Amino acid sequence: MKTQTQTRPIFLRWRAHRRAWSMVRRCVTALIGGYAAAAGLASLLARLLPIAAVEATAWGMIASFLIYALLALWAFHEQRIGRVALLIWGCALVSIALVWMMGPRA
Repeated sequence: MKTQTQTRPIFLRWRAHRRAWSMVRRCVTALIGGYAAAAGLASLLARLLPIAAVEATAWGMIASFLIYALLALWAFHEQRIGRVALLIWGCALVSIALVWMMGPRA
């Protein structure tokens, strides 16, 4: 006896797999990419603030929680995964590269 998934046409099963993989990509981008972007932006903020290093680090950490939450919420709100991935991963790469090029704070 055939199960329900075996009796459905192949294109309906393929569409379900596409939606599942789209959600996996969205989750990975929101969780890992959002964390990388938030960490990079917080480090960049802490590096650029013209106050003491300890206070700048604290402000960067405070801002990172807000940045991460906003990026994660936006990642699931936006319909196009390409736009989400481009912005989040691009922001992470650019901010981390800028922090790396600036070097340690003197």
